[in-house]
Amino acid sequence: MRVSKLAFAALAVAAALSLTACEDDEPGTAQGAPVATPTGSATASPTGGGQGSGAPGKGSASPTAAPTGSTGGGKAARCRTTDLTITAADRTITGDAENTVVVELKNHSGKDCTLAGYAGVDLKTTAGTISAKRSGEPVVSGVVANGKSTYFGISYPANTSGGTGIRITGLVVTPPDETQPVTLPWPGAGSLPVTEGGGSPVKIGPMGSAGQGGQ
Repeated sequence: MRVSKLAFAALAVAAALSLTACEDDEPGTAQGAPVATPTGSATASPTGGGQGSGAPGKGSASPTAAPTGSTGGGKAARCRTTDLTITAADRTITGDAENTVVVELKNHSGKDCTLAGYAGVDLKTTAGTISAKRSGEPVVSGVVANGKSTYFGISYPANTSGGTGIRITGLVVTPPDETQPVTLPWPGAGSLPVTEGGGSPVKIGPMGSAGQGGQ
């Protein structure tokens, strides 16, 4: 009887092993077999934004900068202080009620540029700085070709008082829309009369309002 029980147990173990082997042979059920990711199942976002996103991708052409001396619309840019050679000369005409100094602004930039409006003008004197007053003449925009000049006038009263007056020691000119000034020797009469009351005794015209000196 004991032999029969052992034989039966051996048959049961053999049957179990055979069943396990059959299950392991079934396709697609092998334990630990890697599962392949379907091709294209995950798509990485392109660098710089996807197509149609509006964001420029890597290597996109950068905007073209406007060329130097141009506003980008074919017009000449405004003249900067560094573009100009600024000089001043006495142009007083005998018999005139007021004395005159003419300021020349010559374009040496290598390109055309525009000058419009009034320059800033200050006279350095022994009594302090005197800022010129605008004459009120209309402003006209103009292109100053390379190598050419434009002019404006400074008018001031003659010192006929017989006294020493206010001695002028220098002239400071700042082109329109600029902040960089140029300091020049004063070429006109040596002094201004002493005046009472407010207001500047010195007046200036806009760009192009004088033509002395030859253009």
